[in-house]
Amino acid sequence: MQALTDNRNRTASEVRHTFEKYGGNLGTTGCVSFLFEKKGVLIVEKKEDIDEDELMMMALDSGAEDFSSEEDVYEILTSPEDFSTVREALEKNGIEFASAEVSMVPTTYASISGEAAEKFEKMLDKLEENDDVQNVWHNAEFPEGWGE
Repeated sequence: MQALTDNRNRTASEVRHTFEKYGGNLGTTGCVSFLFEKKGVLIVEKKEDIDEDELMMMALDSGAEDFSSEEDVYEILTSPEDFSTVREALEKNGIEFASAEVSMVPTTYASISGEAAEKFEKMLDKLEENDDVQNVWHNAEFPEGWGE
């Protein structure tokens, strides 16, 4: 997670309390960063007027590292350095994004279900409610249809 605060002690205490309340614990700065890679993530909603092969070629030709087709969206991954170049190239071709950001992408996932998934989801909600918490990333993989 990433926090921005004017009072480090207060924020650390609040975050530590949230972790402990939901069965987790707060590690030292950067202790799980090896589980994530910083990537540009561009999400494009699937529409009839967007040809998947054409979009993939535009993205890869402009410097994207990876392209995948999910259920309702296309996901384009870039290096952080190429993010703006790829985004601008696609925008020039009329592509609109559902979201476009540089994010921390998990390198591995951990399956989570049942009571543990419920507690984890509540913990994520509490962390995101904290005004000092800017971003929360995780590598939890919920069961198909979870949260619907």
